[in-house]
Amino acid sequence: MPPTAPPAALADVTASDAALRRYLHGLPGVDAVGLDARAAVLGTRSIKTTAKAEAIDLAISMIDLTTLEGADTPGKVRSLCAKGVRPDPGDPGVPHVAAICVYPDMAAIAKDALAGSPVRVASVATAFPAGRAARPVKLADTRDAVAAGADEVDMVIDRGAFLSGRYLQVFEEIAAVREAAGPAHLKVILENGELSTYDNIRRASWLAMLAGADFIKTSTGKVSVNATLPNTLLMLEAVRDFRAATGRQVGVKPAGGIRTTKDAIKYLVLVNETAGADWLSPDWFRLGASSLLNDLLMQRQKLATGRYSGPDYVTVD
Repeated sequence: MPPTAPPAALADVTASDAALRRYLHGLPGVDAVGLDARAAVLGTRSIKTTAKAEAIDLAISMIDLTTLEGADTPGKVRSLCAKGVRPDPGDPGVPHVAAICVYPDMAAIAKDALAGSPVRVASVATAFPAGRAARPVKLADTRDAVAAGADEVDMVIDRGAFLSGRYLQVFEEIAAVREAAGPAHLKVILENGELSTYDNIRRASWLAMLAGADFIKTSTGKVSVNATLPNTLLMLEAVRDFRAATGRQVGVKPAGGIRTTKDAIKYLVLVNETAGADWLSPDWFRLGASSLLNDLLMQRQKLATGRYSGPDYVTVD
C-alpha cells in the first residue's frame, strides 16, 4: 500500500519539487513479477451466458468511441456520433456509448451531432499525442476544445519532463490544464509505453491524481505499447489506494489495442477484482477504442440468436 495521508498533508507534498520527489519515490516499489502474474491469472477468468450478456452491455456503455486521424472529416464524425447513440439501429435495447472522442477542431461537429443525447463529447488536447508545445499553447488548446463543446478533455503529460524528474513542472501543468478545462472532466494520459517501468507508471498515476485528474488514462493509442492488463491493473491499484488516502475517487481509462469482446471482459474482471464494484460504471471506467464496438455487437447478437451475423451487420468505422 502507498503511504496514506489526509488531504491537508498531501497539499504539503506538492509544495516543492523536492517534497514531491520524496513522496513519489517513497511509494512502494512495484513487484513486477507479481503484477504480471496477477494480471495473467485475472486474464484467464471467463464468464458465461447471462453474466456475459450483461458484461457486453456494460462494456458498450463504457466505450469512448474514438477517431483521431489526420483524415477525419465532419461526415465521419457525424457518422460515428450516430453510431454511438444507436450502436445497433435494429435493436433499441443496445446501450449508447459513453462518449465520442475527437480532435478539438471536430468537437463542435460532435456536439451538434449529439445534441439531445446523453453521449458526451470528449476531445484530446494539449498538443496530442506528443504534447510537445509550450504551456500557453496547451492551455489555449484546452480552452478551445471546451468552448467548442467538449464535456471531457483528454490531455497528455510531458513525458520528457517526468522522465527527467521534473515532477513539479508536470504537476503544475496538469493543474493548469485542470483549471483551463473548467467544468469539463479531465482525463490525464500517462503514455505508459514511454514511461519504461512499472514504478514510473505508479508515480505518474499518483502525480496526475494529486494534480486534480478526474481520470487517469493509459495511453494515446499512437505508440507501440498501449493499454495492457498489467499496466491497467497497476493504475486500478493506484486509484483504489488514492481513494483510501484522500477520500476522492478517480476513474481509469485503458486505451489502444482493445479490439475484441474477450479483451473488454478481461478489463471488466480486472476492475471488479482490483478496485471493486464502485468502479464498474462509465462514470469511473472507460474503454478507449475505435473497433471494439463492432465485435461487441457481433457477440451480443450471437448470444441472442445463437449465430453470427453476416459481414454487413455492423458498419465499417
